[in-house]
Amino acid sequence: MPEAPPRTPDVWVILPTYDEAENLERIVASVLERLPASRRVLIVDDNSPDGTGEIADRLAEEDESVAVLHRKSKEGLGPAYLAGFRVALESGAQRIIEMDADFSHDPAYLPKLIGATEHADLVIGSRYVPGGGVTDWGPTRRFISRGGSAYARAVLSLPVRDLTGGFKCFRREVLESINLETIEARGYAFQVETTYRAIRAGFRVVEVPIVFKDRREGSSKMSKAIVAEAMWRVPAMRFRR
Repeated sequence: MPEAPPRTPDVWVILPTYDEAENLERIVASVLERLPASRRVLIVDDNSPDGTGEIADRLAEEDESVAVLHRKSKEGLGPAYLAGFRVALESGAQRIIEMDADFSHDPAYLPKLIGATEHADLVIGSRYVPGGGVTDWGPTRRFISRGGSAYARAVLSLPVRDLTGGFKCFRREVLESINLETIEARGYAFQVETTYRAIRAGFRVVEVPIVFKDRREGSSKMSKAIVAEAMWRVPAMRFRR
C-alpha cells in the first residue's frame, strides 16, 4: 500500500479545466507518475458542462494527492491560474507548476522543469529555444504563436524566446512578489505578464526546450479575443507601475 502524501506538498501542479472530460483522468494519472512524493495536483474547473468537475471530484476522493477548486463560471485562463496560485501558496507550496490539461504539454517534461528551479526562480518550457518545437499546427497557428512571442519580446525588451508559453514552474517567492491581485489578463497576455513581472522583480528566468503537441481530445480554447487582448495589454504593461 503506497504511503500517504505529506500534508503540505512541496510541488503543486495547477490544471485549469473547461470541458476536459475526455482528457482529465489520463492527464492527472500521467502527471502524478512524474512528480516527486511531496506533490499535489489542483484541478481548477470553471463549471464545465461536460462533467469535468464531477470527474475531478471522483479523482480527489480516490487520491489524496488530487484536490479540486470549483469556480462558478468560465472567466478565462488567467483568473483560473490566479485562483489556483492562491490556494497553493496558502497551503505552503514551494514550487507551483502551470500546464494545460489536454496533453499539449507533455508530463514527461515535469522532472526537467522542477529540477531547473534549483538554479532558477521561474522555468519556462520553451517551444522556441534550440531543442524545442511544435507539432500538429498549421501555418496560421504557428504564425500567431511565434509572432505573439516576438511581438511581446520586442515591445517589452525581454530576452525570453517563448513569452506566450503556458508550461511553467515558479518558485513560491516569485508569485509572492509579483502582486497577483493586480493581474487582469486572461489569455496569452497573462503568460507574458507573469514572466515580465518576474524579470522586473529581479528573479532569474530560464527556458528549457519542450516539444508542444496539439491537444489529443476536445477543442482548442484559442480565440480572436485572446489574440486581441494580447495586442493591447502587452504595450500597456510598460506603462504600469
